Amino acid sequence: MSISYDVFVADPIAQAVTELVPNGDRRMFSPLSVTLIKGERDAVLVDPPLTREQAADVAAWVKASGKNLTHIFATHGHGDHWFTAGLLADTFGAQVVASAGTIAQMHRNVAMREVFWDKLFPDQIPDSPVTAVTPAGNRFELEGHELRIIEVGHSDTDETSVLHVPDLSLVVAGDVIYNGVHQFLVESKGSGRDEWRKAIDTVEALRPRFIVTGHKNKDLDDDAERAIAQTREYLDAADELLERNATPLDFFNAMLDRFPTRLNPGAIWGGAVALYS
Repeated sequence: MSISYDVFVADPIAQAVTELVPNGDRRMFSPLSVTLIKGERDAVLVDPPLTREQAADVAAWVKASGKNLTHIFATHGHGDHWFTAGLLADTFGAQVVASAGTIAQMHRNVAMREVFWDKLFPDQIPDSPVTAVTPAGNRFELEGHELRIIEVGHSDTDETSVLHVPDLSLVVAGDVIYNGVHQFLVESKGSGRDEWRKAIDTVEALRPRFIVTGHKNKDLDDDAERAIAQTREYLDAADELLERNATPLDFFNAMLDRFPTRLNPGAIWGGAVALYS
């Protein structure tokens, strides 16, 4: 039996922050990619979104597919990739799965909800109990097709993973790889960007043809080689421009000049403030 995949991209949503980005933009959250891997009857959802409204849109999309949702997988612990997992699991009777490291980071993000996530998106996020379990051997199946959880360590946060679907030559990469969107550098201090490069190497070694990234410009395709190269290029530029610029504002402007077509410049500013603090 054959399998395929579709991607739903939730549009950027505004953060409850009054301060503007230095270029005058409102502070926004990057677009979110949700992947549906489909068999003849069943399906697996990867990286459910952040808010109730986004979850309602994803639920309608899954229902329109006509598939029976068996599993919901989260690539990593950032709340925008799993806070609606419980809501969607209850809707479809699916099981939430994740690596052990991701589950630990889920608990960390629940602990910081009140001081971080709920301040940015007040009254928009559903209850988010951690119900995920880790499948034996970090593997589970969709109609006989193996889905492999590959733990890759630190990327844009700690203890991240990707989902490898060999029969589709597909990696659903979460935030290890980006696609046309400014990268989240807030947690990349010290050796963080070098560790991120190692995670990229692990993904590349899987030799995928297609990569779905956690944050993507919906007008771009899922070509793996391009997305990998551009993610590395962004990290290299960050290293170069951190050395050459003395202030967060100078770094912000230099990165914006280097990558003028990437979405959500506010992500650069958040990273700049953190990296220069």
